[in-house]
Amino acid sequence: MNRHTIILAEDHPSVAEQLHKLLSAAFDVVDVVGHGEALVKTTLRLKPDVVVTDISMPGMDGIRAAQELMQQMPSLGIVFVTVHDDPALARKALAVGRGYVLKTSAGEELIDAVFAVLDSRRFVSASLGPIEVLLDGTTRPAPSGNA
Repeated sequence: MNRHTIILAEDHPSVAEQLHKLLSAAFDVVDVVGHGEALVKTTLRLKPDVVVTDISMPGMDGIRAAQELMQQMPSLGIVFVTVHDDPALARKALAVGRGYVLKTSAGEELIDAVFAVLDSRRFVSASLGPIEVLLDGTTRPAPSGNA
């Protein structure tokens, strides 16, 4: 059985190496690139099943690259892997991709996130809270206990 293919975009070589090693346990990482422009070009050429991309990269960022890719490959799976735990940024990214994983949780969550995206499901790092609340953009009041 063929393994699913991934292109990884990460501008820090040591982080890219760690993520590549992690992803290679379950997927074929067909290329690793360091910026958004290379991500778009390489993805259009190699047509992977999923893109795993950092958000903050030199030049074109990961969200902009993902937007360009989705225009040409609307069924492409996209997982963002980032240090940014800002809910507003996560919402912006999830308007384009289906997965959002914090780098601090990548060892425990990234493989699951890719499989979820391959299965047309969304995935968000657990530390960001329930995905429904995150996507809703509102905070739910805590239960008052006076029911």
